[in-house]
Amino acid sequence: MQQAIDYLIQKDPVFDGIIGMYGSPTIPRRPQGFATLALLILEQQVSIDSAKAAFAKLKSKTQNFLPAELVRLTDDEFRSAGVSRQKTVYIKGLATAVISQELDLESLHLKSADKIREELIKLKGIGNWTIDIYLMFALEAADILPIGDIAVINTIKEFWNLETREEMLQHAENWAPYRSYATYILWHHYLKKRNRTVSYEL
Repeated sequence: MQQAIDYLIQKDPVFDGIIGMYGSPTIPRRPQGFATLALLILEQQVSIDSAKAAFAKLKSKTQNFLPAELVRLTDDEFRSAGVSRQKTVYIKGLATAVISQELDLESLHLKSADKIREELIKLKGIGNWTIDIYLMFALEAADILPIGDIAVINTIKEFWNLETREEMLQHAENWAPYRSYATYILWHHYLKKRNRTVSYEL
């Protein structure tokens, strides 16, 4: 991590300022596999805390949180855990893809980021943000910028006064091959500035 941070500080003084004020960022890690992807689906467009609460309730309705257990749960059981109808469809779709071996989660770590994106994007409810976060948290990809993330967008706007997605992506090319670490620093600033703490653990 320190090599990445030193590189980013050298590339852009903004990172030096953030670390000087708030210290080094947390590097989120989650295990590879079905549970992490299911949690990421729950985290779409809601707070991490509310998603984790729904995840915990859903998990309590199973023995091991396996795909076969999730497809057996009724829609009412999902709803009682605080899961929307739409996300219920997404999680059951993911579980079905794993069961049918349409998706082999255990082999993803052997593939390139582009190939992983190509496979996951086929599943309903799994878009680029979910894939980006899975690559970063579970597969430890070092060079991902989740441009669909509101905290990332707002922090880039704050420091660099960039408005369009294209401008942001172009500017972030300066941070390669450590764009994931740049993202961790941006999240760190976003949360610390707002006196918020987040647990990324599964």
